[in-house]
Amino acid sequence: MDLSTPFFGNFDLAASTLWLFWAFLAGLLFYIQRENMREGYPLEDDEGDKSSNPSMFPMPEDKTFKRPHGLPDVSVPSGGTPERENLPLRRMGPGNGYPLEPTGDPMLDGVGPASWVARRDAPELDGHGHPKIVPMSKTESFVMAAGRDPRGLPVQAGDGQVVGRVTDLWIDQPEQLVRYIEFDLDPKWGSGSRLVPLTLSKIRHDRLSIKSIYGKHFATVPTIASATQITLLEEEKISAYYGGGNMYADSRREESQI
Repeated sequence: MDLSTPFFGNFDLAASTLWLFWAFLAGLLFYIQRENMREGYPLEDDEGDKSSNPSMFPMPEDKTFKRPHGLPDVSVPSGGTPERENLPLRRMGPGNGYPLEPTGDPMLDGVGPASWVARRDAPELDGHGHPKIVPMSKTESFVMAAGRDPRGLPVQAGDGQVVGRVTDLWIDQPEQLVRYIEFDLDPKWGSGSRLVPLTLSKIRHDRLSIKSIYGKHFATVPTIASATQITLLEEEKISAYYGGGNMYADSRREESQI
């Protein structure tokens, strides 16, 4: 061995740096693509059948989320299908890509504009581990400081029917705003209480107006299991029901609008 020759005498540092960069970039793209496949993969067609060309990349490993406030860890399986199965829909044409139409009551089945996602059936928590959204009547920390207090007002449906009366407000404590309005149904339209998102209702000087659904629809508005908290899944179903009513509550709303 000739000790007079430097060890890196013939080593091309610039070329090696360039090749290292390309290797790093290829690995980064591979990692990003696999992380991107945590949702929506393996590929399926509109009716849930497996795709003949799933992907050239392998599925990522399962991911475990460490949750605060003493809650157990949650592992999300790679390739899992959180989507709801066997939805009452049918394809309107022979080829893949044709729109799907409901085969039953879309508002009750939760499809189309009334569709909902199977979120966790547990309440959303604040930074201290307490439910974020609670009835105002169950806390002494909040009062109506401004605006029209809707409690006691009649609830009017989109067809003009008075279906109940407002009894309470559900507040998001960390955000300090009203999320839902609670009202009791008149016996003619159902029994018990219901919630409506504040953003899907309008507080007027003499009534609470809910235009998206009609009187006959209030009996089947999704209910909540607890009188003091609402889960993410319950929020999803309630919002989807009222939102879907903008199209499905009246068959005339399904036609093209000019």
